[in-house]
Amino acid sequence: MELNALEIMKTLPHRYPFLLVDRIASFESGQSITGIKNVTINEPFFQGHFPDHPIMPGVLILEAMAQVGGVYAVLAKEVGENQVPYFVGIDKARFRKPVVPGDVLTLDLVLLKVRRGIYHFDGKATVNGKVVAEALLKATFADK
Repeated sequence: MELNALEIMKTLPHRYPFLLVDRIASFESGQSITGIKNVTINEPFFQGHFPDHPIMPGVLILEAMAQVGGVYAVLAKEVGENQVPYFVGIDKARFRKPVVPGDVLTLDLVLLKVRRGIYHFDGKATVNGKVVAEALLKATFADK
């Protein structure tokens, strides 16, 4: 299953400039999801991070992974229409290489488990097949 940006906006409450996923490339219920973020020079965060040497902030790479995880839960039909995602934990976050304008960030999440409404994902962000960031992510959903 693939989703474009308009379809993603039907699943997540995020909007520009904070919607950090452009496309869902694949989804397998009970297993994994892959999202794509096209990193462009006109991203608002590049104005200050850093003007002479633009690098995507690591926390925004993690947020992009979390948004892909939110799409996973909606596609798996495990959350209600009036619920919104909440990031509840990040473990073992590592940043391996800078992400710069022109990069295509691939966000791969593998579902590890769902326990008491908390989704546990193993997330990896890659550019051209090389890992740029990784983390164990936890998220849940609550009523608006």
